[in-house]
Amino acid sequence: MKTPKFIFVVAFFSAAFSCNAASATNALETLSSRFAGIAAAAEAQQHAAIASQEGWLFLTAELRHLGVGHFWGQDAKTASRSANSEAADPLPAILDFNAQLKREGIELILMPVPPKAAIYADKVLDRATPHDGGSRPDVADAAFYQVCAEQGIKVLDLGPAFWSARKAEATPLYCMTDSHWSGRGCVVAAGALCQELRTRAWLDSVPKRVFKSDWREAEIQGDLADLVDPKAAPEKVRLRFLTGPDGPPGDWRESPILLLGDSHTLVFHAGEDMHSTGAGLADQLALELGFPVDVVGVRGSGATPARINLLRRKDNLAGKKIVIWCFSAREFTEAPAGWRLIPVIGRK
Repeated sequence: MKTPKFIFVVAFFSAAFSCNAASATNALETLSSRFAGIAAAAEAQQHAAIASQEGWLFLTAELRHLGVGHFWGQDAKTASRSANSEAADPLPAILDFNAQLKREGIELILMPVPPKAAIYADKVLDRATPHDGGSRPDVADAAFYQVCAEQGIKVLDLGPAFWSARKAEATPLYCMTDSHWSGRGCVVAAGALCQELRTRAWLDSVPKRVFKSDWREAEIQGDLADLVDPKAAPEKVRLRFLTGPDGPPGDWRESPILLLGDSHTLVFHAGEDMHSTGAGLADQLALELGFPVDVVGVRGSGATPARINLLRRKDNLAGKKIVIWCFSAREFTEAPAGWRLIPVIGRK
């Protein structure tokens, strides 16, 4: 791949923020400040993505998210990129959605996708090492999850599972040239989620199906590669494909479990620009659970647009017992429309 000029943005800022000078610049030594510096430099050059070490590409907006710090409450309006300042804070919208579901006897599981740069910080920042149990690169996200938990929201923080999986096996959890998780990332996420779901006794009453799985290599043209170098060679990825008597699991509208969110719910599942079918998160859940899930995913923001799409179905989530809200964690600050209150449950 031809090296774009702005690859040196990463090298320059990583070195600048990695120096050991004993001075008042120590505050800039934090991971957050280093991410912020790289994002600011990339944005100044109008680069939506950056090339980093060993062929890894990262979304500039994701690096910015990791650099803004606290993004809720009084900090929301300065942290958010939303054009609507009144919808800058994600917490009220999440609490409202949870309350709507709770009134209908439906459980919400909030499952943000960890930023790729948080799990692979060492691919972005010079001298950074994989998370070893110390300070998390996504410390603000972790603090927000604690706030949500204290407000009664069930949060599945995938960070610990992803760090453990990275240490256990070298296969990447994210695509190197795409903004989404990899086939292995889908599998790890599904495993962590199903470990939580299996405690629900009602799962035993759901009719089961038998699916077969096999790992195969596929080629993708990553969305980040399109931003950095459209002529780059395709990336080879390994995907676990699912098949049943009638083909891939697909979406089951009558499923008691709804998977709601952004394109992380669609990648390797919806085909076309989502690269493949039968190998996404929804498919891995079907293998683990023994039945397909219902999917409402959008190619864009999983914050407000996904809930608007859910409202448009006008079914008041009939028959649903759990809603899994899955979206990139960067949405907390980078969602263009912000976090509006959406009346998902309409009049009956």
